[in-house]
Amino acid sequence: MKPGVVLAYSACALIWGTTYFAIRVCIAQDGYATYLAAALRFAIAGALLLGLYAGGMFSPGPRPGRERRWVCAAGLLNAVAYALVYTAEESITGGLAAVIFGTLPLVTALVTGLLGVERASRAAVLGALISLCGIAIISWDRLEVSVAQAGGVAMMLGAVLMCTLYNIVLKKQARQAHPLAANAVFLASTGVWLSLLAVAVERRPPPWPLPHAPTLALLYLALIGSVAAFAGYFYLLKRVRLMTLSTLVLVQPVVALGVDAVWEHERIVARTYLGAAITLFGVLVNLTLSPRK
Repeated sequence: MKPGVVLAYSACALIWGTTYFAIRVCIAQDGYATYLAAALRFAIAGALLLGLYAGGMFSPGPRPGRERRWVCAAGLLNAVAYALVYTAEESITGGLAAVIFGTLPLVTALVTGLLGVERASRAAVLGALISLCGIAIISWDRLEVSVAQAGGVAMMLGAVLMCTLYNIVLKKQARQAHPLAANAVFLASTGVWLSLLAVAVERRPPPWPLPHAPTLALLYLALIGSVAAFAGYFYLLKRVRLMTLSTLVLVQPVVALGVDAVWEHERIVARTYLGAAITLFGVLVNLTLSPRK
């Protein structure tokens, strides 16, 4: 594989693996309201990229009309996905959220197959199944489901479906645009939709004075977790299969659980390390044995 693909894949996995914990810091009791936090994250990221795009830093962008409308529609799906993720993380840990998101490869295989977008290879399905076995081992002693956690689990599964759908839209409709230009429109659209949701639902004003840790988490999510990571993601979107791209969420639980172990003081047992090894082996099967175009 090309070095750029390996670098972008690794960066996305590591960055997004840490964002689950950053979300919990951002929406903590002394932090930001849930939907406001999500809206600010994407509004900051979108405004920054739109400014660079308007200044001619990268082109071409999504073409006016049909292509731009599709990218904005993908932004709406992303807004729904992240509204669900942020709400879910009010009741479940970042590591558990990342584990549930690991179902994305199988959902992607199912949906793309049903829609006739992409036929999943045997290696891709096998790799996803192996990795999901690893995730099941990781989550074995973490799924103590209460009523609140059950709702969080359902929301994360809904977010997985939304993510699958906007991946398909972007893969089919934004192929000609520069990755950062498409990212600018995509993230700005997400920020607008989440802002409308925050205004409609929440009555909690922004905290003042700005809390130190939640604000740093917000800036990390906006600049690194959105601008940098989504730039890498759009780069990959034009160069690898959807099934290969979806394996990112199989590496993220390993990173997220490690972050939880350090910052949320969760004990990592030997079984968790075994699950992590199986998860990464499944990713390796997918990346090395799937047919390439």
